[in-house]
Amino acid sequence: MLLDVFERDAFTLASLTSQINDLPFVPTRIQSMQLFEEGGINTTKANIEAREGVLRLVPTQPRGAPSTPHLTGGRTLRQLSTLHLPMRTTIYAATLQDARRFGTEAELETAQTVLAERMTEMRTSMDVTIEWQRLGALKGRVLDADGSELIDLFEFFNVSQPTEIDFDLDAASPAPGAVRGKCSAVIRAMEDELGALPLGGVHSFVGPAFFDALVDHPETREAYQRWNNGEALRERTARRTFFYAGITFEEYRGRVGTIQFVDNDKAHFFPVATPGVFKTVFAPGNFIDTVNAIGLPYYARVVPDQAGRWVQVYAESNPLSYCTRPRTLIQGRRT
Repeated sequence: MLLDVFERDAFTLASLTSQINDLPFVPTRIQSMQLFEEGGINTTKANIEAREGVLRLVPTQPRGAPSTPHLTGGRTLRQLSTLHLPMRTTIYAATLQDARRFGTEAELETAQTVLAERMTEMRTSMDVTIEWQRLGALKGRVLDADGSELIDLFEFFNVSQPTEIDFDLDAASPAPGAVRGKCSAVIRAMEDELGALPLGGVHSFVGPAFFDALVDHPETREAYQRWNNGEALRERTARRTFFYAGITFEEYRGRVGTIQFVDNDKAHFFPVATPGVFKTVFAPGNFIDTVNAIGLPYYARVVPDQAGRWVQVYAESNPLSYCTRPRTLIQGRRT
């Protein structure tokens, strides 16, 4: 039966959720980097516990004098709420009747085909939104679709935001090694903030104006040409990249409508290959049969009209992306 999707038991929550989670992934740069550790939680809030280590120099004392007391670090428990990303669409029997399937001359549309297309579209929108939120976590501030602030990670962890670094890429007479010095300052600042955690590397997402000015700078121009000549020897998963002075600079391409993901003149530096710094957790779906279950990245459900004239398709994701060491997130500007 072509329209069996309109039968009440045609698609259960479990089968639809499995289907939307198994749809082909829409490539997004941060996801492809596998930067964020993912996992499910069984509540709508994530508990983040921190234990402060105390490191101090022990003064010498005469033998028999009182010992220096040991100071233990404090423990703090903070809580962040996951973000709810619900979507809905309606498929009407009347609009399917006599409709020709896209790309064919005589084949009629089916409810199953339309359902798959709608779920793919909703999955794509949620993927882009999660990418937007993860990019916000890399900047220290997670933003909503309209640009309003959802989470200020610096405020949440009660730390100050590092001072933005001016790379001064349009200087008329730049000092020798000026760019390298700025890169070294970024790396040292991250190492200081990570403490005992290893710094696997430093990556940055930069705007097009920043990238162009960087690779055309007198100090870096020749190095970029050498890097570019070896491009065929490297597997490329990104757009334009350039490794210089211990940092990978990547021109980030991302825009939805009027929202540009990375400002033209900005650079956002963050640590890579350092465990426990970036996390994404998924809360349970907003359905009776998923209450207090371990969350999945996506959920979907079909709710049919009792008369069989239409079905409503609900899809959602309940993610929370955050950085546990926000002071490692350093911002730079072109000039």
